[in-house]
Amino acid sequence: MSTFMVIYKGYQRLLTNHPMLVQSCQASVLMGTGDLIAQTVVEKKSIAEVDFGRTARFSTLGLVLVGPTLTTWYKCLEKLYGTSKKYRVIKKVATDQLCFVPCFHAVFITSINVLNGHDWAFTKEQLRLKYVDVVTSNYALWPAVQLVNFRFVPLSYQVLVVQCVAVFWNVYLSWKTQFGVEKKL
Repeated sequence: MSTFMVIYKGYQRLLTNHPMLVQSCQASVLMGTGDLIAQTVVEKKSIAEVDFGRTARFSTLGLVLVGPTLTTWYKCLEKLYGTSKKYRVIKKVATDQLCFVPCFHAVFITSINVLNGHDWAFTKEQLRLKYVDVVTSNYALWPAVQLVNFRFVPLSYQVLVVQCVAVFWNVYLSWKTQFGVEKKL
């Protein structure tokens, strides 16, 4: 058996037995990767200048917020719309983008500011300044991704697909949530 197949079968077994843990860990790794790309490519920092604490905080958000939330949300969408109902994919995308996305991005922006040690007044200002841009940018990318994801990808892999695409989205989110924010120590 090839190395790839051994890794794939191991991943399958872990995903079957521990879906929340696996999807949370993969979200953590991929969010951390997005932050590192944001710092080194977008912000043009050298490795010596990279804020690894920031990367750790972004990764932590993947582990405790993004991974568990997406895993739970996609299961809820699956239960709500099933697999054979008419227009189920359109309904899933519409519910995801119109109900989940606006709430989730508010929670995300708030959470990253809290993890960065900012007070409530500062966090509210960041929400005011960045929320509309983040949600608007979301609508330029994610409806198309989710159409494909919900139509062709089995439920157990939907978080992985989203998180792979989200490496690029996380570069944007990392940059956007840090842009114009003075570093607090």
